Amino acid sequence: MPKIVNKEERRREIALSCSDLIHEVGIKKLTVSQAAKTAGIGKGTIYEYFENKEDIIFEIINIHIDKYHDEFEKNIQKEKTTRDKVVHFFKFAIDDSEENMKHFDGFKEYLSIVLSEENEQMLNFNCSCSSFFQVQLTKILQEGITKGELKNEAIDLVEVIMVYERGLAITKMTQNDTDIKVLCKKFIDSLFELVEIKKD
Repeated sequence: MPKIVNKEERRREIALSCSDLIHEVGIKKLTVSQAAKTAGIGKGTIYEYFENKEDIIFEIINIHIDKYHDEFEKNIQKEKTTRDKVVHFFKFAIDDSEENMKHFDGFKEYLSIVLSEENEQMLNFNCSCSSFFQVQLTKILQEGITKGELKNEAIDLVEVIMVYERGLAITKMTQNDTDIKVLCKKFIDSLFELVEIKKD
């Protein structure tokens, strides 16, 4: 009896085996042939699971994003104060470790494609990612309000914080004369000066 293949599971396995290709060759240079070779399957076979190169890339990006989301949710729980959690929210922009910069540079290339091409799929994907972080940041601030660390007005600053974080990331990509960590600290200090409930 022929083995029954779960197409979605196999699709994910193929993408997972190719996940490092994005960092090795880049999004623009990645080819279907390279993906097939890395996955150990024929080029014709890969089309049984993916429509085109973009479909492969999105599945790989989804794997990276899912992993990052899981790690974010775990690590945010380790932070004790609301301030520490908000600082952690900026980690992607301010962390210069080799591992983070690998993903940051991948995001930079992805963003260059988003800005230069009209791609509805990418725009929808960005909305989905933003929604995740909006929910997480709302939880962080609401928890701070409930604990008596923040004023009620803090919840109105979710989108402001998100836009500033993205602005920091773009500044890091486009300028080499700016200390992103200093800018981040200034912003968070000013933010908490406004919304933190001072203890006597």
